[in-house]
Amino acid sequence: MSASSVPPGEPLGKPLDEPDPQPPAGQPPMIRIVDVDKHFGPLHVLKGINLEVGKGQVVVVLGPSGSGKSTLCRTINRLEPIDSGIIEVDGQALPAEGKALARLRADVGMVFQQFNLFAHKTIVDNVMLAPVKVRKLPAKQARATAMELLERVGIANQAQKYPAQLSGGQQQRAAIARALAMRPKVMMFDEPTSALDPEMVQEVLDVMITLARDGMTMFVVTHEMGFARRAANRVVFMDEGEIVEDATPDEFFTAPRTARAKDFLGKILTH
Repeated sequence: MSASSVPPGEPLGKPLDEPDPQPPAGQPPMIRIVDVDKHFGPLHVLKGINLEVGKGQVVVVLGPSGSGKSTLCRTINRLEPIDSGIIEVDGQALPAEGKALARLRADVGMVFQQFNLFAHKTIVDNVMLAPVKVRKLPAKQARATAMELLERVGIANQAQKYPAQLSGGQQQRAAIARALAMRPKVMMFDEPTSALDPEMVQEVLDVMITLARDGMTMFVVTHEMGFARRAANRVVFMDEGEIVEDATPDEFFTAPRTARAKDFLGKILTH
């Protein structure tokens, strides 16, 4: 798809080998997390988390199972409430509830492990539903944008099919298109390929790499080391509810600073 057909509000053109995008002086980061703590009962799952994600940055969060990665991802649009600390999106503190929270969630696209598509609606109807219901776009405009996005993720020819008629990889690409249809300021991915058959993983990663090149701010929880190397501006490594390392991909993969990161990479990269 040409740049001119990308829906308004989505930035373009950040090559992956450029330095980290830096916001202009005085401009807030897209995501700001300060001293965030979170418990599940007696389990302390997030411990004093401090993290900033600049506009246009791709931050990949790695770590062993149970390290708090997905919980952190889900706190950023308040799918999981926090016990203490501050979370801001584009300079605005997370509202506790109500219409203000709904507006913020509309600006934060979320792609989960499971596709969560409506089984009784066609793919194009799934993609256009939220813009019509939440953004109040006219149906004709929403459908045109949905078709552009399905073209962008490579499944425009599946638009009139139902989710059960698509492969897992195609359904996940439809879920990405659905999130993009809201013209989000930031895209959150929580293990987007973990439920896919191995042969379907790359088609989803290719779409995510294209989004990174186009300058979308992305927060990605994943075990896909190749994606982290290719697309990330920064790699954040978590273990036991803490951020242990925050480095460039080259620094993290070639010279991790901590024993915990070295042990993790030793297990991941040798299997």
